[in-house]
Amino acid sequence: MPDLGSNLAPTSDAVTRGIRVEVLSQHSRENSRPLEDVWVFQYTVRITNQGRETVQLVSRHWIITDAFEHIEEVRGPGVVGEQPVLAPGESFQYSSWCPLKTPAGWMHGTYQMVRADGTQFDIDIAPFALKARYTVN
Repeated sequence: MPDLGSNLAPTSDAVTRGIRVEVLSQHSRENSRPLEDVWVFQYTVRITNQGRETVQLVSRHWIITDAFEHIEEVRGPGVVGEQPVLAPGESFQYSSWCPLKTPAGWMHGTYQMVRADGTQFDIDIAPFALKARYTVN
């Protein structure tokens, strides 16, 4: 998907099985080192339970693609050290960061959720762009 990243906005919004995931990303200029090919991006995620059942976020799977289409996958328990439980109508928001070797790229993925009865399901994190406003040539 070579053109997908260039056409994306730095935001995304997806609803899967009543769970909404909204993302906003921005370039972290103060933490980037362009002369060393390190561009850092911050992203903020809000997860809202729009369903009727309490759910818990148990793990994450991110797929990160840079401008050269190099793909890195990140898997792990929870998010930012937490495995939040969301009752109907509740939200959880967190911020994290992602380094790239290029001034642009994109991310998407899934969160693995579990209901009170133990059933697990994945929810989508729609693709969003990682774009530095200014680059050094």
